[in-house]
Amino acid sequence: MKLVVTDGYTINPGDLSWEPLKEFGELVVFDHSPVDEDEMIRRIGDADILVANKAKVSRRVIDACPNLKFITIQAAGYDAIDYQYAKEKGIPLSNVPDYGSAAVAQYAIALLLEICGSVGHHVEAVRQGRWAESGEWCFWDYPMIELAGKTMGIIGFGRIGRHVGKMARALGMDVIAFNRSRSPEGALIADYVELDELLRRSDVISLHCPLFPETREIINKDTIAKMKDGVIIINNSRGPLVAEQDLADALNSGKVYAAGLDVVSSEPISGDNPLLHAKNCIITPHISWASIESRRRIIASTAENIRAWLAGAPRNVVNK
Repeated sequence: MKLVVTDGYTINPGDLSWEPLKEFGELVVFDHSPVDEDEMIRRIGDADILVANKAKVSRRVIDACPNLKFITIQAAGYDAIDYQYAKEKGIPLSNVPDYGSAAVAQYAIALLLEICGSVGHHVEAVRQGRWAESGEWCFWDYPMIELAGKTMGIIGFGRIGRHVGKMARALGMDVIAFNRSRSPEGALIADYVELDELLRRSDVISLHCPLFPETREIINKDTIAKMKDGVIIINNSRGPLVAEQDLADALNSGKVYAAGLDVVSSEPISGDNPLLHAKNCIITPHISWASIESRRRIIASTAENIRAWLAGAPRNVVNK
């Protein structure tokens, strides 16, 4: 049995071990994403099992690798894989649905707290001597925002959204949520509302929904127009949930007070992304998920996916 990890560096840049995957056969690990489909095909070669991440697995790639029997992706999202075609070819695709819910939720709140307290900005101001030069016992040049009593609206109320809701409540916020389905456990954390009501009522809107055709650019000039003036938007889910030029325009006009983003539509970010130069926009490089604890769980869960498939009872299959 041959296994190939096509782009493993972000999961394991050297601080973890691939040992849990070696028990299943010959393991070949490539660190960085292939430059094109031809390189992807060469990497997979005659492998039986593909351990993928963000590298694209297209119809052409699948056809060119006839020995491929199982794909397991080291992520919850699987839009990089042509999973429907894999299904047609009899190749199950498993994902890792829950490895970092707490970490991603924690990071969403970290983005929000940075907007409200401008911690990094003021640390740098102290280092630059601006506090000392002010002559005052305290110094700030950005508004300080208190979250208690404000309304957090969460779009997408699955595992991560519910974690964010719990943390927001701990900060004294009122929590409302919009989701395709409603669960009893969610109702204990937030009041479920329709999307228009969430847009109208929220002081902070945090996105935690998957990327589907109906959620693509769910934040756009029309939905922004329904929001409160001065709303804060957080997105560490999927970049294409946001129409980036529309958000940049709203930030520059002041309609949206600030945005905290860990994802953008094209990654790594392109130099012409309008959000790079928008007012009050914090952008970090897609790292919400990347705690060492989360990455360790990904490798362990990937091993369990392979073990289950080999036993004839595949788990976490997304293309049944």
